[in-house]
Amino acid sequence: MSDLDDRTADRGAGPDLTESGPARGTWSPAGPVRDVPDGPTRAERKWAVGPRRGVGDPVKALLHRHRELCERAVDPLEIAAGLEAHGVTDRTAARFRHRDVFSLAEELYARVPRTAGPRPTPALPAPRIRAGWALLTLMPGALGAATVAGLRATHGHPRLMVAFGGLLALSLATGAALRHGPLAGPPGTRTWRITLGTRACTFWLLGYALVGDGLLHAVLTGGPDTPPTGAPYGPWPTATAPVLALLAACAPAAWSAHLLAAGARRRLVGSRGLGDFTAAAKPLLYGAFALFLGALTALLALCGTVLHEPVALPQALTLGALLLLARLLTAHRHRRAPALALGAAAATETTALALPLAGRLPGCAFLATPVETLTGAWGEAAVPALACGTAALALLWHAGRTLTRASAHAPSGAPE
Repeated sequence: MSDLDDRTADRGAGPDLTESGPARGTWSPAGPVRDVPDGPTRAERKWAVGPRRGVGDPVKALLHRHRELCERAVDPLEIAAGLEAHGVTDRTAARFRHRDVFSLAEELYARVPRTAGPRPTPALPAPRIRAGWALLTLMPGALGAATVAGLRATHGHPRLMVAFGGLLALSLATGAALRHGPLAGPPGTRTWRITLGTRACTFWLLGYALVGDGLLHAVLTGGPDTPPTGAPYGPWPTATAPVLALLAACAPAAWSAHLLAAGARRRLVGSRGLGDFTAAAKPLLYGAFALFLGALTALLALCGTVLHEPVALPQALTLGALLLLARLLTAHRHRRAPALALGAAAATETTALALPLAGRLPGCAFLATPVETLTGAWGEAAVPALACGTAALALLWHAGRTLTRASAHAPSGAPE
């Protein structure tokens, strides 16, 4: 080969990793890459540019790109979770001549020089049950029961004071329960702040569960003519049993999140591949979700029996499922999908109230037809059940894709 040909060959950028094997005429120190599936995903294409031909070490370039992650990691599991969060899959690891991401992470961890000294603590400690957060999750239910008892024992101006004080106390207790314990996110990560819009949508959904069905019935029948009295069978009924059950469900929600986190940590330590972890994490997620729904159903039955009110099972179950999934995703650094789902459910309920009112305008009676048709067939409960149920199903599908990844249960997981 001539000198010109040698200089031309030295300018190569390494094997073409966007195809099933090295491009023709390329050089690889370990020979051609075989048995690699075709068609890399979009997340994998950014790893398609290999190291320069003169380097001859594909892992070295990856180590240089993620040196900060590798240096601060205290074990290979944290590196594996961080690589997965950046789009590295088992197929990408095969292009770096490793069987999976865990094996690649072990080599990266071994290559980083470390000073002598005591071994650091594990990156993924098993979450512990602490009396502090366990008691905090019981406070919303206890304060809710006290508020309901005060409302039923007072009338007139004192009732307004009890309602205002109870609402303030419930807001503070619920916020404290969500800032500590399993619902606050994995250890070693800061809890992501919820936007004002997400908070407003959550308060709206809870408020609709309290007075929404009664207000919608009043709107459809030509009202409302009088303000709500707080009585369950008044002209504008107030459903306190479902809201009280949802407040008490903070405790089973925290325990379900704890079981999910503890099980995911154990399976992450024992897994040897991302696919193995995902297959083991899905039953954990769906099991914790089903456990919460079972506990919420029991609380709804109990509150309905004690307060002698309708249980409102479809509305409360779908709303409880939506709130749990939204909180789990938010605690594991996924805020966008919960915000969209909560906003869509709140917008649907708002539209259901606005359309019958707009239908009273001259020539606009057709606007009320969809709501009247739906409530005529299934009752006023169909609106919140449909709105919250659809949003909850969308979040459940999203959680099945995100909360079953290793990066969701390690401090190195990147936020959306």
